[in-house]
Amino acid sequence: MTTNEAFAPPAPSADRHRADAEAAGRLATAAGAILLDLRDALSDPTSSPDAVRKAGDRLSHEFLMHELGRSFPADAVLSEEGADDAARLGAARVWIVDPLDGTREFGQADRCDWAVHVALVEHGELVAGAVALPALGTTLTSAQEFAVIEPRPVPRVLVSRTRRPAPVLALADALGAELVEMGSAGAKAMAVVRGEAEIYAHAGGQYEWDSAAPVAVARAAGLHVSRLDGSDPVYNQENPWLPDLLICRPEWAAQALEVLTR
Repeated sequence: MTTNEAFAPPAPSADRHRADAEAAGRLATAAGAILLDLRDALSDPTSSPDAVRKAGDRLSHEFLMHELGRSFPADAVLSEEGADDAARLGAARVWIVDPLDGTREFGQADRCDWAVHVALVEHGELVAGAVALPALGTTLTSAQEFAVIEPRPVPRVLVSRTRRPAPVLALADALGAELVEMGSAGAKAMAVVRGEAEIYAHAGGQYEWDSAAPVAVARAAGLHVSRLDGSDPVYNQENPWLPDLLICRPEWAAQALEVLTR
């Protein structure tokens, strides 16, 4: 790299994507604040946790759709809680959002492993994303700087509290890993980003909104991201089904993929 290259300003697209990631972070944080206010209703013994969960999905979706429409009127949106409009397939920019990832955990007042996802795909490429962890008071974005995390000799592998897919258990067994239970996909992915675990492998079913924002943040943090077969996840597809995912510290990627692709 020459001196001029080393100090060259970011390309305009890089500046725009950074601004998009920052906007995603503000939107995810604001939606999280709405959810936290709603969640206070769980302290009322007469409230229905199921009703609170449904209201959370609806209110966060409505807020994000309104704000994205106001701030980015030319962009399309794919939301877990909205009707899928095929026009997004021809759009240059598509926001992919999960208004409440981890609805089950959100409905339990003592749990913090739920999230809000906001990501942006531009011309088929995932270019920005943010994951809010409202109950932890933090939002991570693809625009921020990430701390260097020292490797551990024994990895921690994240698993769902309600299901443990065979490929993930085989991976943990092969690596002699410690299993760590956690709720939402976003919470699991951000646990790896935050250095609370080394590997998040998912098998058995997800959609684009479950992983788009976590993948954008994980990539920005320097983590390995792929499907379980080692291929890249692709977003804004006609069928948003994207059933498997691997996010891990780079030092564990080769061993994890070797086990997962057997």
